[in-house]
Amino acid sequence: MPGCCEPQPFSGESKQYKRALWAVIAINAIMFCVEITAGYAASSQALKADALDFAGDTVTYALSLLVIGAAVRTRAYASLFKAGSLGVLAVVILALTIVQLINGHEPEAATISAVGVIALAANLTSVLILLRWRDGDSNVRSVWLCSRNDAIGNVGVIAAGIGVAISGAPWPDLLVGALLSTLFLRSSIAIFRQARSELRIPKPVHSDPHVTCI
Repeated sequence: MPGCCEPQPFSGESKQYKRALWAVIAINAIMFCVEITAGYAASSQALKADALDFAGDTVTYALSLLVIGAAVRTRAYASLFKAGSLGVLAVVILALTIVQLINGHEPEAATISAVGVIALAANLTSVLILLRWRDGDSNVRSVWLCSRNDAIGNVGVIAAGIGVAISGAPWPDLLVGALLSTLFLRSSIAIFRQARSELRIPKPVHSDPHVTCI
């Protein structure tokens, strides 16, 4: 059992972190609108997948902000919800990729790459904003993992656009969509495991207020 003087993981309780989280929420909401529009216009599965990720992040980051300062178990349950959301997102993206594979529409390479560059810039900005808070409890860490995944995903989106342009075939776009699905699923599992470990920590016992740690 952890001692009373052991440092606890950062829980997000600082004005600077909350301001940073608000900024990242705004970035994700704007980019969802941009990418989902471009994804349908360009018939790109990679852009649609990345847009859904932006939407999911907007919601889960807002949830992260809401539970800051709550009990450890409350924050852990919020992280379990986010892990489940990422898992559902992974399944949805994989299903959309299969549908696109069956339909066989060739996406617009130029649009994929151009929007991918814009999304990468947005996500790198988010990563830099959150860099100093990349470690913490499952609630804080889930925000960092999602932002990191977004930046990785955008590199994949850009690569998909280049691959479609070179090959003249839709398979690079579909491949990136499937890989993004796998990445989201891995992050879902990582967040789930950390949240479960936090739920196994016994509730603190109220100690004598006159007793101090040495």
